Amino acid sequence: MQVRQPAMTFPLFHRPGTVVFLDDDPDYLEMLALVLPRSWHLRLFLRPTDAIAHLMQEPPFWEADAWNQQQLISLWREGKPLIPQVLAYWSRYTERYALSRVCVVDFSMPGMDGLQVLAELGDWPGARVLLTGQADEQVAVRAFNRGLIDQFIPKQTQDISRRLREAVEHLLFTSHARHAQIWRSTLTQEQNALLRSPGVDAWLATFTQKHWVEHVVIGAPFGVLGMDTNGKVAWLQLETRQGLHALAELAEVAGVGAADVEEIRAGTRLADIELRQALSSTQPISLVNAFAVGEPGGLLGAVFPVETPNGPDPDNSYSRWLARQPKRFVQD
Repeated sequence: MQVRQPAMTFPLFHRPGTVVFLDDDPDYLEMLALVLPRSWHLRLFLRPTDAIAHLMQEPPFWEADAWNQQQLISLWREGKPLIPQVLAYWSRYTERYALSRVCVVDFSMPGMDGLQVLAELGDWPGARVLLTGQADEQVAVRAFNRGLIDQFIPKQTQDISRRLREAVEHLLFTSHARHAQIWRSTLTQEQNALLRSPGVDAWLATFTQKHWVEHVVIGAPFGVLGMDTNGKVAWLQLETRQGLHALAELAEVAGVGAADVEEIRAGTRLADIELRQALSSTQPISLVNAFAVGEPGGLLGAVFPVETPNGPDPDNSYSRWLARQPKRFVQD
């Protein structure tokens, strides 16, 4: 049984993170290591004390990372463009992937049950999933209703690996409240409302999950900066129909030809003028075909590659970082 699975919403800030599993059965952990996605970074623990010690050393690093993000916003308020700041942040802080986002704990363990383990975690800010036996279900329901856990999944559930994968994926893609608050501050009220409209919200969630492992939404310029698993960065520019006239005027001032200016005004193509301004780029303005984001007639989008020598180093991409981590193993 899986309870309280709300409709997925598009996170303003998203990146990969570590998933911790604690179970006293080494065979079960080995099975999970085989069937769960290879793109996940897993830490597998047999002993509660080891898992607790690992997670309890993380809160200061979460705090430092949130402070770094807040500093980007503070500098933006002082006039420093956000896009190059985010690119530099991605390049410098590759250990952000090591922070554990989700902890999955077996309830029935000798010496200390799963809820006791989770209670020991205190202010560790990640999501918590409890695996239960049939006899433990009412305990899990009460814990869920008290907000002690985010999900619970009975081990006897058919196709447990699929259910577990879906639950963890959902939690990994859910914005941490503090991160969402930090990046929402860059958006206008109108922009935030546009992103939260059902059609746009679902479209952006699908698009970003398909193309990128990490992304952040910003309001000036308005769009989504994303990076794929190999470190390639792109910019999803977002434009309202009402904003096309201003973009066309910018293009005209920048020397874009009359025919192209009219296509911008009509919403069939978009220009990356604000992106190039943010990057202080001297490259010629690019125009690409626009498409509907969500329902036709509303928000428009266009994707532009981001190439800058100050951007993320491919050696520090998520795939390279993951390859440098120890192979999946059971802590013993």
